[in-house]
Amino acid sequence: MPTTIAAIRATPVTVPLEAPLLHSNGAHWGRFVRTVVEVETSDGFVGLGEMGGGGEDATRAFAGLERYLQGHDVFALEKMRFAICNPTASLYNNRTQLHAALEFACLDIIGQKLGVPVHALLGGKVRDAVEFASYLFFRYANPDTGEGEVRTAAQLVANAAELKAKHGFTSHKLKGGVYPPMHELACYQALAASLPGERFRYDPNSALSLADAIAFGRGILDIRNDYFEDPVWGMPQMKRLKEFVPLPLATNSVVVNFEQLAENVRNGAVDVILLDTTFWGGIRPCIKAAGVCETMGLGVAVHSSGELGIQLATMLHMGSVVPNLGYAADAHYHHLVDDVIVGGPLRYERGAIRVPDAPGLGVTLDRAKLARYHELFRELGGYPYDRDPGRPGWYPLIPNDRWADPGVSLRPLLR
Repeated sequence: MPTTIAAIRATPVTVPLEAPLLHSNGAHWGRFVRTVVEVETSDGFVGLGEMGGGGEDATRAFAGLERYLQGHDVFALEKMRFAICNPTASLYNNRTQLHAALEFACLDIIGQKLGVPVHALLGGKVRDAVEFASYLFFRYANPDTGEGEVRTAAQLVANAAELKAKHGFTSHKLKGGVYPPMHELACYQALAASLPGERFRYDPNSALSLADAIAFGRGILDIRNDYFEDPVWGMPQMKRLKEFVPLPLATNSVVVNFEQLAENVRNGAVDVILLDTTFWGGIRPCIKAAGVCETMGLGVAVHSSGELGIQLATMLHMGSVVPNLGYAADAHYHHLVDDVIVGGPLRYERGAIRVPDAPGLGVTLDRAKLARYHELFRELGGYPYDRDPGRPGWYPLIPNDRWADPGVSLRPLLR
């Protein structure tokens, strides 16, 4: 009996964070909004997918694809890719991220039907666990508890020590682009000094001017940096920065498709490509891109776009089969207070998470938590990812020169 798509269900959920996370474009307002996708087949299988959306849900977009995809064979993944995101049609309606969630679900179904984990469908795993970095943020305090603020170097060092003790991280990433660059430089230097011999990376999400990036880069040359991630915007500026700062440059912003990857191979602007299973349109495109990087001598890492356990499983399966994964992966995951999968959040062991070996993605929806966090979404609604709740009326420039004040402790409302 063919395994064809019979129905697509999309459920928006809101899962709380320990504290609001700040970034160069605004903030995660104390919660992640994710759209959980279920693809049901004609022969009774249900596969899981997941998508973010910058604080908003994508329910209507998936509903619009349901009739279009009913009757599609879930094994026909290349046909589905062109059916959803034909490159010309996508100029008018970019469906790449929608496709990713549906590809996750189809792979989950194929694995369940064949009785094998997704990594077995992708060539087989070369590692049993994927290492992660601590992924540190400047944060507002939790408005309910007053805890969790990270604004000063001392607070950052304490937060890193807490995460290391709890999860075993030995690689550490600081998300910047919030406070003046020299303040963030002092924080990053203090972080590195507090964890001697460990590995570090800094990512201001392209907020720095070329001058600020040069000054910052030269200020961290004595640190064991994995790379300097998206310090400035665009491949031309990234390439210019390499003339002044001898550090590997990484991106998840200016190389997010194969055309950009080809251009980067041609001009040599970026050394490390962070692959995101959503941004690139699925697990399979990420593996294809990793193969290009392997051939052309580029480094590969795994990017995080604010995952729950379903997307984290896709990151684990992808990371397990890519032989040239050279760095600890990113994950926002440990900032969450809960998850929507059975058994609760997947656990770190010595800074790594084991790759699921159960059929499909290897995770199962907890229906009670799905209902609970859907209701929380209905109560709170979405939020604008590109706004800072502590700075009404502010919006970011590229490069930015309108920094938050590190001398002011804020606890804004998150509605």
